[in-house]
Amino acid sequence: MKLMTHIVAGYPDMKTCEEVANLMIDKGVSFMEIQIPFSDPVADGKTIMAANQMSLDSGTDTEDCFELMKKLTSQSNIPILFMSYFNVLFAYGLEEFCKKAKEIGCYGLIVPDIPLDEEEYDHYLEICKKYDLKAIQVVSPISTDERLKKISEVAEGFVYCVSRFGTTGAQSELNEKLEEYLIRVKKFIKVPLAVGFGISDKEQAEYVSSLADIVVIGSKVINLLDEKGQSGVEEFLEEILG
Repeated sequence: MKLMTHIVAGYPDMKTCEEVANLMIDKGVSFMEIQIPFSDPVADGKTIMAANQMSLDSGTDTEDCFELMKKLTSQSNIPILFMSYFNVLFAYGLEEFCKKAKEIGCYGLIVPDIPLDEEEYDHYLEICKKYDLKAIQVVSPISTDERLKKISEVAEGFVYCVSRFGTTGAQSELNEKLEEYLIRVKKFIKVPLAVGFGISDKEQAEYVSSLADIVVIGSKVINLLDEKGQSGVEEFLEEILG
């Protein structure tokens, strides 16, 4: 199983965050996304939203996130991505952000609130390509066939498939139409598919793994870190990855 885990930079503090990231790498995750905290993370549920706010309250800024990325990429060969919102990149300076991200070993960017329709104005895809960063596209069950076709023309690395409409967060049950949805996506998208939003146990992870290329788990890991500390995260990853 290829697993991508999600951490919020600076949560619960930068030292623990780095330790948890290294634990994930040691346990065999295939990808990792580092979220740069933002005050209005519209795609995120209450768990990750609260982690964003706590990180911001402790003073985490974009430079701190770059430093974390640099440390992790220097110690690991797995692809590590930045996940954030376009305002963060815009405020930093899009080209400068991408240039620096590439210099420190970042594999790609997941920016869920930047539509393809804005490319002629913001040149996001163009700048990512210039610096050899994978601009990961995000689709959901409400993405139309027309939208999927457009995304297929620019998709690289993998496409992030939101398993259900709404926000992130561990769920007891997955979208009952997940298989039907992914079959439709595969008609258009030819790069690997990553599926996240709501995956919280081994059974769900194995089911998603049978349908897609990469399983994404985020909120569950943060919940475990809150409830049981790093040992809880370690036990969970051992159960999922064997």
